[in-house]
Amino acid sequence: MKIQKSLLAVSVLAALTSTTALAEEPQQTRKEKEEMMETIEVSSRGLISYVSATGSKSDTPIIETPLSVSVLTEARIEDLGAVTVQDAIGYVAGLYNGPYGVDTRGDWAQIRGVSPVQYLDGLKSLFGNYNNVRVNPYSLGQIEILKGPSSVLYGQGSTGGIINLVSKRPQAETQGEFWAQLGNYSRKQVAGDITGALNDDASLTGRFIGLYRNSDTQTDFVPDNSLVLNPSLSWHASEDTKITLIGNIQRNESGSSTQFFPWQGTLFPNEFGQINSSTFVSEPGFDKYDTEQDALTAIVEHDINLNWSVRLSARYNDSHADYNTMYGWPPVFADDNRTVNRVSYLSRADARTWTSDLQLHGSIITGAIEHDLVFGLDFQDSNTDNDYAYGVMNPLDLYAPEYGQATGLPTESDVVDYASLTSHQLGVYVQDNMRIDKKWLVSAALRRDRATNNPEDASATDQYATTGRLGFMYLMDGGLSPYLSYSESFSPLIGRDAYETPYVPLEGKQWEAGIKYQPNGTEHLLTIAAYKITEENRTTPVTDADAPNPDGQVQVGEVEIEGVEFEAQLAWDSLDVYASYAYTDAAISKSNLPSQIDKPLSATPDHQASVWGTYRPDNWNGFKVGAGVRYVGNTSDGNVTYNGNPIYLETPSYTVFDAMIGYDWDSYSLSLDVDNLTDRTVITSCGARGDCFYGQQRTIMANFRYNF
Repeated sequence: MKIQKSLLAVSVLAALTSTTALAEEPQQTRKEKEEMMETIEVSSRGLISYVSATGSKSDTPIIETPLSVSVLTEARIEDLGAVTVQDAIGYVAGLYNGPYGVDTRGDWAQIRGVSPVQYLDGLKSLFGNYNNVRVNPYSLGQIEILKGPSSVLYGQGSTGGIINLVSKRPQAETQGEFWAQLGNYSRKQVAGDITGALNDDASLTGRFIGLYRNSDTQTDFVPDNSLVLNPSLSWHASEDTKITLIGNIQRNESGSSTQFFPWQGTLFPNEFGQINSSTFVSEPGFDKYDTEQDALTAIVEHDINLNWSVRLSARYNDSHADYNTMYGWPPVFADDNRTVNRVSYLSRADARTWTSDLQLHGSIITGAIEHDLVFGLDFQDSNTDNDYAYGVMNPLDLYAPEYGQATGLPTESDVVDYASLTSHQLGVYVQDNMRIDKKWLVSAALRRDRATNNPEDASATDQYATTGRLGFMYLMDGGLSPYLSYSESFSPLIGRDAYETPYVPLEGKQWEAGIKYQPNGTEHLLTIAAYKITEENRTTPVTDADAPNPDGQVQVGEVEIEGVEFEAQLAWDSLDVYASYAYTDAAISKSNLPSQIDKPLSATPDHQASVWGTYRPDNWNGFKVGAGVRYVGNTSDGNVTYNGNPIYLETPSYTVFDAMIGYDWDSYSLSLDVDNLTDRTVITSCGARGDCFYGQQRTIMANFRYNF
């Protein structure tokens, strides 16, 4: 409470002194500000971004942000040969991409041991489960990762952080690209991106991105087909007002590549050998994960004067998923050590959402303190509905599968119309980034939220949360910036505990200390951070036999996460290097079950390290070659029982290699990307419930690009 009162006092003081301060401000023109920002953003071939809006909701240099922020530019995404968001984030420090293996249904990750919340253009983009379209990175200009609790600016979210996807925007200069790609698993893809001015004075600019893909995957009978149409329009209504509209029409046809294989035959030996990573557990002709989405985002930016501006972002999104699958459950073999029983499941899921964020930005000076203020009001309204049905169990031999024998599969007529859920969130926030005597930076923020969950068949419940953030940074000569910060998060929980008391939100708290370094006269950017996160109000089984619901849960659980992260982006004339290392210690610290105390969080590697380098020799104009290595340490899910014996379930570490080679000439480019160069079969994690997940096998893609 003391920190919240301090933050509020800072903000009120800044607002009360604004009238005096405005008279003291230097009259810097908007053009001068833009030129200064462009100078900051210049980097080697666009691979490094030095500015991010995600950490503070304003374009702030990363070297002046007392938080851990990683940014992947469009050029970096292309350099890595990433064809999904999950691929693109594989080299980021403290982030484990694909903890549950190759999954065609979405992009999953763990940041500091916890699943992050996904945003698009600063607005939350995913609500509910398995009802959304997977975003294609070709429509993105940047991916920004904010690590740690971040509710103070973004509302409900995880303690791990957020991944903010930034859409490409229309540009005044006419330019375009045609891209054709061929790959293994019968991959065929064509895409195009064109932008430019639509009238003489370039007050109206447009952009159109289109992509079509027809492809199989490493899992038999699972396609990965997609159609993306991404038009956008920007209108400079006046010198001070800009309106941008971004549309997204997407249709994906796929299935379930995640198969939930048993421990035996993956992590542990089986007399019949290892289960092939291509094995399909569902039924051809039945299995599908087909999604469609129509969305429109509007962004309005208006300069009130040289020091104050207003920004409004809003999006309507309508998505639907037809999901049919079969999976082995429980994930154990029958007595023959080769047959699993499969559950069949069919769902029809919808999500309709309105999201908006209204911001007032201001710059004022009070004495020796320069203030960069943000006042905000954001609102989320979502309606999610998942109607589903289960079928009867059917066996399958994983070593010699025979399809077409399954009976009792659910059909459309079996689908039960379950109650939908309407959720609202309203939040108000204020942030003050202060620069004192040109050297000291203080970032203070405070937020208040109300989250309402209204099930169709039950009464609505409200949850409230106040979160804050406070950070200190010192800008030393030579480009070195040490910092210390404290931040909070909350995440609403739906339902009631074992005593019929409504749940309160999960709460996260983080202390972080670090150093950021951008050596003068170079384009290098290095960061190191150490942190400690505590997540409270986790649910744990009740131990009171007299509770109204003795099978229910109570919110006395707690998790503690500690770690260290290092990230370096280095740029020389002909060589670029992206390197990272992370140590993560994440475990349950409080629970009603003694067996859970000190149990590690699942799918969280203890150590991770990676390095990617791209070499473009000066004397071989146009030639480029890149190589990367990713090390993922052990993951664990604690003490379990296997074949009647207690064991400590641990998934071993693994290392994979990636490579790229290409040649650019005139307006043309050829390249070959290879992920998992040695085609090593890896297990990304295994869970205490009995299942394991395979990582990506060798993937080869040949690319041809024509730029005009």
